[in-house]
Amino acid sequence: MTQSLEDYLEMVSFLSDEGEVRVTDIATRLGVSKPSVLTALKVLEEQGLLEHERYRRVFLTEKGVIQASEIRNRHSFLTLFLRDIIGVNPDTAEKDACKMEHLLSEETLQKMKAFAQKKKR
Repeated sequence: MTQSLEDYLEMVSFLSDEGEVRVTDIATRLGVSKPSVLTALKVLEEQGLLEHERYRRVFLTEKGVIQASEIRNRHSFLTLFLRDIIGVNPDTAEKDACKMEHLLSEETLQKMKAFAQKKKR
């Protein structure tokens, strides 16, 4: 899955926490056009990660909830790691975590988690 599609999936998940999700909401929060959102939603729907009722709401499938949760957990951990473990400014940590979540290997992420656990002791 591309970084862009992960961002869309993650945003649908965040917006779902707040209530009903609409294309307009996604476009506004990500700063993209509605046609761009519709294109991404079509791909995510083809992958079985969400469903979109035309001119209505967008919602995650069970598979989508699981994948979005993994993305959100990775993002959250990276933000906390950057901010709390190595002391990066909170705004910078958030921005950098958003970039890193898509690029880091699972091995690197696990090593960072192990390092964070050692630092907490």
